[in-house]
Amino acid sequence: MTVQKAPSQLLAARLQIPPIPYSHAAGSWVYASDGTRYLDGASGIVNVNIGHAHPVVVEALRDQVGICTYASPGTFAPDLMEQLAAATARAVHRPDDRVMFTPTGTHATESAIALARLVQRARGEEGRHKVLTSSLGYHGNSAFVLALSGHRSRRPHEDDSFGLAPAFNPPYPGQHLDCPFPACRVECVRAVRDAIVAAGPETVAAVLMEPVNGTTGGGYVPPAGYLKALREVCDEFGVLVIHDEVLTGLGRTGLPLASHHTPGSAADIVTLSKGLGAGYVPLAATMISPNLAEDIMTSGKWLPLMGTMSATPLQGRAGLAVLSVLDDLGALDRDEVRGADLGRLVADAVRGQSVVTDVRGLGYFHGIELAPGTIGDVMRITRSKGLLLYPYVGFRPDRTGEGLLVAPPLNASDADLDFLGETLRAALTQLS
Repeated sequence: MTVQKAPSQLLAARLQIPPIPYSHAAGSWVYASDGTRYLDGASGIVNVNIGHAHPVVVEALRDQVGICTYASPGTFAPDLMEQLAAATARAVHRPDDRVMFTPTGTHATESAIALARLVQRARGEEGRHKVLTSSLGYHGNSAFVLALSGHRSRRPHEDDSFGLAPAFNPPYPGQHLDCPFPACRVECVRAVRDAIVAAGPETVAAVLMEPVNGTTGGGYVPPAGYLKALREVCDEFGVLVIHDEVLTGLGRTGLPLASHHTPGSAADIVTLSKGLGAGYVPLAATMISPNLAEDIMTSGKWLPLMGTMSATPLQGRAGLAVLSVLDDLGALDRDEVRGADLGRLVADAVRGQSVVTDVRGLGYFHGIELAPGTIGDVMRITRSKGLLLYPYVGFRPDRTGEGLLVAPPLNASDADLDFLGETLRAALTQLS
């Protein structure tokens, strides 16, 4: 007698490649139920930055679960979150920042926008409410933020977009037409200036930007000096700068913040998430310069409300443990860019491969752009060889373009990286 499996009641996106039944994970590896092991070459969704089941974090969570997992921040002193706020500020070399915690990067973006508007109102700029974004960027999954963002494959229907849309083209090849990339250097920041002028400077609260492009375009890096020039344009018009470092923050690009690659580009507000919770707990941070926080607090304006699960002792304990591991790795050091070995490994793996059309990125985050129509085959082959990578698609203005992200844990061993490079090369060679 054949027993038919009951249909799943889980409402989820359809996957072109069936998901893998798994039993457990440790370090850089995930183990399937049949015993096959897979190198997590994308750190989950670029968030498991210190690997799976790290003993320091596991012990901290186990201990805290036995003490207290939840204490209402409106009733009880948030001691662990106070410690985490200070530790997070130190970790990204913004030691005096004020920090607001939320569960996800989406919430962090919403909080950043709310804070930017509050700052402008505290300054008497009541009309400044608009937030300008680029046409290639992802800032979260709420209806509001998706409408604002340039994630082409996830943009809501026009009727559901609240009249919002990205305001300027990003400084990446094929994305702007006014100057030749990358020879244009900082000239393409004119698109930001033009967007501010077109919107009316007196209505613009902030410009929201990924310092290094994330999953929408596969690790595009702005031309040298672009972020500094953007900072200067925003200062000229009294517009705040928000850096979305949800993916890139806490060492992913080889420095604590992606903006650290460009001196003079520091933002007024910064968001973090993926590397802070590191796959152990939902955790995000919105950081704001102390002078701007003081403007808000002295104005009598209400801070944006956080939510039930925005500042729990379990999140605090986990975040502190994650930061301690990152610190021990040297991932929070600004003196040297980490991840050069991974960059060389990826470059060697793709060299001479006809299926590869471009490779880009920084530190521990690289995008491999593939020839049209090949991504499914590449993913099947890499998976069959025990390597997991993360796809990105639809990054061109006409919604074409496909590639894979290489983003292993920051503490992946030399043996892990050797396996990644050898397996990637073999998979690409099989198709070239």
